[in-house]
Amino acid sequence: MSQRGGSVVTYVRFGDKVYSPVIENGEADFIVSFEKIEAARYVENLKKDGTIIVNTQQIDPMPVIIGAATYPDTIIDEMKNKGIHVDDIDALALANEAGSSKACNIVLMGRLAKYFDMPKEKWLNAIEKCVKPQFVAINKKAFDLGYNC
Repeated sequence: MSQRGGSVVTYVRFGDKVYSPVIENGEADFIVSFEKIEAARYVENLKKDGTIIVNTQQIDPMPVIIGAATYPDTIIDEMKNKGIHVDDIDALALANEAGSSKACNIVLMGRLAKYFDMPKEKWLNAIEKCVKPQFVAINKKAFDLGYNC
């Protein structure tokens, strides 16, 4: 878990043969990032034909907060200009539309789901099974908004 504004990195590998949970440089099919700078920070992990799904939300890192640096506003364009497939999405706005800013992760999951050959209903069933009943409707709406944007 992040402490004091630090970043969190999680690797997910699945398949018939998984020998290590760690994804080395150039091996990731997808990177899902909650923030633009974090996407750029881990871009070297992406395969040549991989995709970065990035929330366009700007969260200022400590050097920007204290005035020692400026936020690189063109970071998504720079990645795209390097030939990186960037799927940028305003997940925060969509999460708010769904009913909670805390649903950004589900918006991003919905966006990621579009890239998989798996029926949307399986994803929605997983939400029903894993989310407390009072939050299912918001999470399903957030997933749909990410999936359909």
